[in-house]
Amino acid sequence: MLIVVTGPPAAGKSSYIRSHAKPSDVVIDLDLMALAMAGPGADHHRHHPVLLRIVHRARQAAIHEAERHLDTTDVYLIHTMPSPKARAKYKRLGARIVVVDPGEAIVRQRVEMMRQPEMEAVVTRWYREYRKGGSRPVTRQSAREW
Repeated sequence: MLIVVTGPPAAGKSSYIRSHAKPSDVVIDLDLMALAMAGPGADHHRHHPVLLRIVHRARQAAIHEAERHLDTTDVYLIHTMPSPKARAKYKRLGARIVVVDPGEAIVRQRVEMMRQPEMEAVVTRWYREYRKGGSRPVTRQSAREW
């Protein structure tokens, strides 16, 4: 089964997966992939543009291959802001969509504390799309002390 985990930056998507995925499951997480491909000491969320280009291609290849194994393997895919086209594809694949959203105030506080300032714009865009009906929550990730 495909489990698409979505939500704004710093919502707790990776934490959700860590608490739900089994060791035999596949996890496709752009940040983890970037860290695996980056040099020692790389920032967890700020990636060089060339690295991001490579990682995006690797992520697409991983998704394509994982789609072939959904009948035997659970695949967790982090997709912060899936487009209507992506959501339609996930629906065709029978995916379960999990929206992790502890609330806008908590997300903004986390982004301010932990992320680069440009993530504020992504948060604003995510909530604007969410309010227009782009995603609906399946679960809420409770606030945590980060």
